[in-house]
Amino acid sequence: MAGTVLWMTGDAAWAQDTASAATVATAEAAGVAPETAFILNTLLFLMTGFLVMFMAAGFAMLEAGLVRKRSVGTQCLKNIALFAIAGIMYHLVGYNLMYSGVDGGWIGSFAVWSPDDTAAAAGDYSAGYAASSDWFFQMVFVATAASIVSGTMAERVKVWPFLLFVVVLTGFIYPITGSWQWGGGWLKELGFSDFAGSTLVHSVGGWAALVGGVLLGARNGRFTRDGRSQPMPGSSLPLATLGTFILWLGWF
Repeated sequence: MAGTVLWMTGDAAWAQDTASAATVATAEAAGVAPETAFILNTLLFLMTGFLVMFMAAGFAMLEAGLVRKRSVGTQCLKNIALFAIAGIMYHLVGYNLMYSGVDGGWIGSFAVWSPDDTAAAAGDYSAGYAASSDWFFQMVFVATAASIVSGTMAERVKVWPFLLFVVVLTGFIYPITGSWQWGGGWLKELGFSDFAGSTLVHSVGGWAALVGGVLLGARNGRFTRDGRSQPMPGSSLPLATLGTFILWLGWF
């Protein structure tokens, strides 16, 4: 029973919908010390974050296996670079845009995020989990949204224009839309429910990918001059299959 309550506590923290005081009260009601709940919730953030981060390997393998051999290196580079950019932009701008100062509005504040776990260090575990673990968990989802776009842009755009778009997506587009629900913004006030990031992660990434695909058109060499479709076999079906299984694992 205590384990179930702790899992629910972690899930509530995950969705950013439960107050810190309620987290502590739930832990105490289950007979679990606030410090123990704090540690387990933090561990849950990190474990699930590691799984989502491992999905980056899945995206890279899937895309590398489905593009032509000449594009494999470029696609791997894009997936590594976008993850690095996502971490930097979410630290510099994104996290505070998403979570601080929304209060039913449209946008948070432009400020560099810095972890504040001083209360826990002093023995106050009312926050329910470590702030740095929450940042890490949210950051890997930012990178996931960008990875969705990467697959659509494969063999359609050069590396540097794509990475410039990733800066905008991970630093501004994703955090602002995320603030509308997870940050307590106007969608939250309307009672909107986002299940497992279906809108704030997958839909945002999907719409961005759709716009990019429409603007850039088909991949070079996909059609002949008279409009006939040409086959474009991928570099490695086993590699794409491996990426699929990695993503399958990560979703759970």
